[in-house]
Amino acid sequence: MVHMDDAAHPAEPARPVPTADVLAHVGANLRHHRGAAGLSQAALAERSDVSRRTIIKLEAGEANISLSGLDRLAEALGVTFVDLVAPPAASHTDLDEVAWRGAGAGSVGILRASVPARQEAQLWGWTLGPGDRYDAQPDPDGWHEMVLVTEGSLRIEREDGHVDLEAGEHGVYSSAQHYSYVNTGAATARFARIVVS
Repeated sequence: MVHMDDAAHPAEPARPVPTADVLAHVGANLRHHRGAAGLSQAALAERSDVSRRTIIKLEAGEANISLSGLDRLAEALGVTFVDLVAPPAASHTDLDEVAWRGAGAGSVGILRASVPARQEAQLWGWTLGPGDRYDAQPDPDGWHEMVLVTEGSLRIEREDGHVDLEAGEHGVYSSAQHYSYVNTGAATARFARIVVS
């Protein structure tokens, strides 16, 4: 599978996600929701700021996209991120879909669950190997994250400063800014992440 980063947002260092993981259902879900919205691929590209070429390849199951790119597609379609990535009949409270893999074998972001909020809330389980990091693009205004470290240590770098968390500690912040998860320790970091929109 070819990695396709959004041309409009080249700064996000998105990493490929295997088709067996979170992108396995994106093609069919994207086609379904685009059809239900009565949008052409070109119209969706214009609304979402995701290239038409990427949309074509996603629907064909031939491309990857960043998590923020999926957020933009969902918003343009009037659906949630989970509506695009979950198996069609899956319960949103028990998803367990891999959505991100880092450079290290132990670095992974797993979307565990989603519940309704103003738009939705998502529960993620993450592991981050020693020295690895995840760099995120800003979410829309009004989005927040809650992070609880369960093992190791985690630095959260944000535009408004950084915080270092140890096992048992948590952080809450607006995710409508550039932010990164960084494992500066020698052991694997494990943490739960709740995204609320």
